[in-house]
Amino acid sequence: MNLQSDGTNSHSMQGCVRLVPIFNHLHNNQMAEIMKTVHSSQYKVGEHLFHAGDVSDALYVVHKGKVRVYRLSETGKEQLVRLLLPGDFTGELALFRESEHESYAEVIEEAQICRISRADLQNLLAKYPAISLHILNELATRLEQAEQQTARVATEKVPVRLAHFLAELMPPFKNQAEIILPMSRKDLAAHLGTTPETVSRTLKTFEKSGYLTPKGHKKMIIHDLDSMLIEV
Repeated sequence: MNLQSDGTNSHSMQGCVRLVPIFNHLHNNQMAEIMKTVHSSQYKVGEHLFHAGDVSDALYVVHKGKVRVYRLSETGKEQLVRLLLPGDFTGELALFRESEHESYAEVIEEAQICRISRADLQNLLAKYPAISLHILNELATRLEQAEQQTARVATEKVPVRLAHFLAELMPPFKNQAEIILPMSRKDLAAHLGTTPETVSRTLKTFEKSGYLTPKGHKKMIIHDLDSMLIEV
């Protein structure tokens, strides 16, 4: 359900815009102009922002919650592309060309999503070119992260890869929190370049070391992220 930009909802959308690195350098009057183009919606767990094959015609910004972006192979196997946390965005290709989404974006924690249409975005970029530079910087960061993931799979042991993956699920600057795995252990193993059995054994080792406590198949409580990252 779209929210109107007045009162509390206006404040909420302003928070959404200010949270995003590609916008947070702008002045108040420029922020106000962007807010006029923003449509905010609430999504429940399991709902999708878009599916593969849908027209890519908007930028989606996560204000609250978590979203996983994934692809499906020809055999139906899921491959995680990235996790979106508050302040992250997806759909940026809509800025540059008309295209269709190649991935799926599924909400894994109840979310508030801000959406800006392609036409409005292009008008904003023409008026405020600095936004383009910040978008390019963000895309460069994503490329670097993808390269780091590739390097981890090639050179680091499974406990290190798994610990860093769990760290990405944690709220910013938190050493302890409850998290939910965004995929099955089979798909997580494929993402980390290992086997489901090895993932299960490693999680059991983390549990015995006191780093985490499982709360079902996908949910767990991380007790000491810093120690886990240091000691693996």
